[in-house]
Amino acid sequence: MAEVTVHVDAPADKLYSLVTDVRSMGRWSPECTGARWLAKASGPAVGARFVGFNRKGLVHWFTSCEVTAAEPGHHFEFEVRESGMVWGYRFVPSPGGGGTDVTEYRSEARRPGVVVRAVQRSGLIGRDRGTLMVNGMRATLERVKAAAEA
Repeated sequence: MAEVTVHVDAPADKLYSLVTDVRSMGRWSPECTGARWLAKASGPAVGARFVGFNRKGLVHWFTSCEVTAAEPGHHFEFEVRESGMVWGYRFVPSPGGGGTDVTEYRSEARRPGVVVRAVQRSGLIGRDRGTLMVNGMRATLERVKAAAEA
């Protein structure tokens, strides 16, 4: 598991609404350019599905995702079908209303398929994917922080 935590001077509910608006994820993430809810889903709910659009350099791809946790102001999580990765956010308000600690994390729920493993090993989407993902999580949270505190 890898995770990054950033303190934000904003309430947990506001931060939850920012990161669960998957259509706007391209504003925050250095790799995800946005997403679209699928079927009748229009927001975060367990079982809701969305397609994520990603870019690293000249390489573009999409992912199929399903929400696995949706607790407003507390926890948001989804699993990516292709990679077997679980991505999530936890929100812990500071005592006395002093903002919120936001943690973004990722963990492997299951081993990815052979095609995904081959692409990851090829370097097409970057070498040392683990370090790139941690740096990306930090960049994402810093962008969310800047927007929430503005």
